Amino acid sequence: MEGTVFGLNEEQIADFFSTWGVGAFILFMLFIIGEIAWKSKAGKTGTFVLFFVLAFGMVGFIAKSVIQKMWGI
Repeated sequence: MEGTVFGLNEEQIADFFSTWGVGAFILFMLFIIGEIAWKSKAGKTGTFVLFFVLAFGMVGFIAKSVIQKMWGI
């Protein structure tokens, strides 16, 4: 089994980390946004704006995953 790490080839490792690794990173970024809102005492509206603006870029990654599951890609 040459060219493998723990029995996984490069494609399998890349697929795993591009879904679960980035997903974990997204959760960590949501924690950071919440921490920013709490430390800045942003209030309800400010917290909503922080989550909406800063988390908006994550929607594309999540939508890509949903579309791939729906289309069976």
